[in-house]
Amino acid sequence: MNRPYGPGEPPPHRPRRKKVILADSRAPVTVLRTVVELEEQTSWAEEVVRAFIRTQFRASLRLALFAVGVFGALPLAFYLFPELSDIELAGVSLPWLLLGVLPFPLLFGIGYWYNVVAESNERDFVDMVEK
Repeated sequence: MNRPYGPGEPPPHRPRRKKVILADSRAPVTVLRTVVELEEQTSWAEEVVRAFIRTQFRASLRLALFAVGVFGALPLAFYLFPELSDIELAGVSLPWLLLGVLPFPLLFGIGYWYNVVAESNERDFVDMVEK
C-alpha cells in the first residue's frame, strides 16, 4: 500500500468539505450604479420604475378583462339562449353549475396565472437593472 506520507508521520490534514448552496433569489441584488440611481430617483430610474409598473398594470388589466368577459358572458348567454337553462348535469341545472361553481376554479387559475406573469416581469426587471 503506497502512502503519500511516511510510516511515522501522521496523515496530512484534509481540508474540510464545503457545502455549496445556490444563491437565494430573495437576496437583495446589489448593482452599484443602478441601485444608486434607483435610490436617488434619477429621471432614468423613474422611467424604468414607471415602465415596470405599466407592465404589471397591463398584465393585471388583461386578466381582469378576461375574468369580466367570462363572467359577463355567462348571464348574457343564459338570457339570449333560455333553452340552456333546461340542461341538467348530475341533477343540477347548467346555470347553477356555471354561475355557482365555475367562478372558484376560474378565479384561482387567473390568480395563479397572474402570479406567474408578475414574477416573470419582476425577473425581467431585475435582469434589466443588473445590466
